[in-house]
This record gives sequence, structure tokens and C-alpha cells, in this order.
Amino acid sequence: MSDVSFHDLSTLDAPSRAALLRRSETDLSGFMETVKPIIEAVRVEGDAALVRYARELDKADLDESRLKATEVEFNAAFDLVEDDVIEAIRFGIDNIRRFHEVQKPEPMWLKEMRPGAYAGDRFTPIRSVALYVPRGKGAFPSVTMMTAVPAVVAGVPEIAIVTPPAPDGSVDAATLVAARLAGVSNVYKVGGAQAVAAVAYGTQTVRPALKIVGPGSPFVVAAKRLLSGTIDPGLPAGPSEAVIFADETVKGGLAALDLLVEAEHGPDSSAYLVTHSRRVAEEALAALPDHWARMTEQRVAFSKAVLTGRCGGIVLTSSLEESYRFVNDYAPEHLEILSTDAFAHLGHITEAAEILMGPHTPVSIGNFGLGPNAVLPTSRWARTYGPLSVTDFVKRSSIGYVTASAYPEFARHARTLARYEGFSSHEHAVSDVRKEYL
Repeated sequence: MSDVSFHDLSTLDAPSRAALLRRSETDLSGFMETVKPIIEAVRVEGDAALVRYARELDKADLDESRLKATEVEFNAAFDLVEDDVIEAIRFGIDNIRRFHEVQKPEPMWLKEMRPGAYAGDRFTPIRSVALYVPRGKGAFPSVTMMTAVPAVVAGVPEIAIVTPPAPDGSVDAATLVAARLAGVSNVYKVGGAQAVAAVAYGTQTVRPALKIVGPGSPFVVAAKRLLSGTIDPGLPAGPSEAVIFADETVKGGLAALDLLVEAEHGPDSSAYLVTHSRRVAEEALAALPDHWARMTEQRVAFSKAVLTGRCGGIVLTSSLEESYRFVNDYAPEHLEILSTDAFAHLGHITEAAEILMGPHTPVSIGNFGLGPNAVLPTSRWARTYGPLSVTDFVKRSSIGYVTASAYPEFARHARTLARYEGFSSHEHAVSDVRKEYL
């Protein structure tokens, strides 16, 4: 297993350490140049461009009349999907809904700041949101569940899913099942940068949205950035990444098993096992061939590309403290703490979007329906962003109400500061001039 990248952190200089923190999408300049003409074509041509790119990029047999999934396709999906898959989708949606209903903020709150003066917040749903569900390296009904459920719980009135079509022009059947069970009926067969442009500008078929959320390829991420002045791009969710933090209390084979979970998403993913235990590191290396023997050829190829490349492998640290520092510097999308006492480590880690605790909580369970959202910030954005949530689908308005009895004191202080800052109209609005109208 010498091909798997093995990094002894104590022997690396500063540039080499910094290189371990890079993701595949760190530099998007090349992707942006590629997607610029796609975005412009969709803006100008609408549906015609979507169909052309579906044929050229997705190799999909599609025309303008088939860009939107029909009721017939939704109904047929339930016959195409195995009962156990439908049951798993229902199970996941139920847990995700329960979690996000608890997370939903109160519609409004007010607090009396001073006698007779009230301030608070009001939360109202965003009017229209698009949900991006990728498909290039697999089918992801789980992403449909994670994006659609909180949008429905938030009360967004216009929700649409955009997802790449299959070669026959269809939508993944399980994605349609998940959409219907979550409560979303608008699904458009369009993916990539063209999907972001379609929901940003609108086309003859696709209705424009105010915001788009959901993970995607570097092309999707680049399009979101380029169109951020037209549509809210949501949290930055790009190719999958994970850190498996393991201490000396677990077996290395278990760490290797979980290391492969996010690595198998694609060659642009990132995945590290971080441990201060050389035994765990060596056991993990030794166990990888057996784990690969149980995987499909495509997923083996993807995960090997990650673990032998510049964005994955095994990081051996000199101490627990150095492991904590690396995790916080990396700020992973998914963090798994493998330990028989996982909570002992939790207080040392502050920079991670999702933290899954203990040997019975692999990323698989988080991805498929424990409840917390698995659409997460990538590329170190966990330092400032959190997971997708109900609050991503609502906007907050501040509410203020001052009674007649409370007005004089507030007006006096406002006049003082307005005069100091040189805003005469501000000052006049709370001066004796106002009294003439009250």
C-alpha cells in the first residue's frame, strides 16, 4: 500500500503542511472561464441552450418539451424503485423533518428593551428556492431529502429541484420518490453550470429563483460564484471531503473503512485519516486492500485517486494536540471522531461543519438520515458557515416598536448622535418638528 499518501506531519515544513489543506476546487479560475459562455448562452437562448448542453455534456436525449418531470414520471418512479429503498427514504425524511422542525425559529419574538420600547425579529420564508441535486458520479436521493425537507419545513412557497438528466432523458427514479415524499413537485432535468444559470435568469420552462442550495462539481461552484450578483448562491458546498480522526482506542481497519466513505464520491473529493497512533495508521494501510475488494470497480478507482493523490491519505501526528490543530486548520465538511470516548475530544475541535461521534456513527448514517443536514460547507468554509438548515430558507426582519411614553428618551439620545455625526435630517426627525405632527 505504498501508493497511498502517507504524511508524517512532524517531518513536514510549513509549505508542505499548507499543501495538505488544499482542496480540488481551491483555484476555480479555469472552471470559471469554462462556464462563462455556458451561462451567457442560457441567459440569451433559454431552453434551447439547456437542451443543447444536455445533449453535449450529459449525452442526454432531451428536447424542450421534456425539460420538466411530469406527473406520469413521478408516478412511475414508485414502481421503479425497490420497496426497501422507498422505506429507507421515508425513514430518512422522517428523521430529517423532525430535526428541522425543532430547528425552525419562532415566527416572531419581541423583547421590551426599555419600558414601552420593543425590539425583536420576524422570520418569513424566502419566496423561491432552487435545490441542486448532483448526478454525475451517482444518484443522490439523499441530497433531495436534505435540501427539500428544510425548505418545506420553512414554508418556501416555490421550490424546484434541478438535476442532470440520464442519457435517456429521465430523472433518477429515487430522486423523484424523495422529492414527492418531501413535498416538492417541480423537478427540472438540467444540471451543471447551465442549471445554475437557468434558475438565476429563468427560461421558457424553468422559473427563476431567488436562491440556490445544494452541493455540486467545481463547475457548479464556479457558476454560483459568477452568478452571485443575480442569485443567492447559498453556502459553498463543493466536492465531498472528510477527516477521520482516530485515537489509540480504535482499530485501524475501522478507520480505513470510514476513510473510504467520502473518498468514493469522486477523484475530486478529499479524505484524510488523522491519528497520532502509528499502530492505527499502519493497520489502516494494511486493511485498505480488503475494503477495496468489497467495493465496485468505479468506487475503487475514485477512492484510490483520492487517497494516492494530493487531497487525501493518512496523516500521522506527533500527539493528540497536533491532531486537534490539523483538524481545526483543515476545517472539514465531515469530521468523524473515532474513539471509545469521543466526547473527550469534542471540546478541542471548533472548526468542522459536521461532527459525528464514536464508532457507531459513520458518515454513512449522517448522510442518509440521522437528522442533521448533510449538505455542508466545503473548502474550509466551515470556519464561517454551518450546515444547511431551516434558517437558510427564511430571511430575518428586525422589528421595532416605540410607544409614546418611551419616545422622548430615545429621541433625545438619537438627536445627540445625529448631531455628532452631522446628519441634520436624522436630527430633525426626532426634534420638536416631529411634535407638530404627533
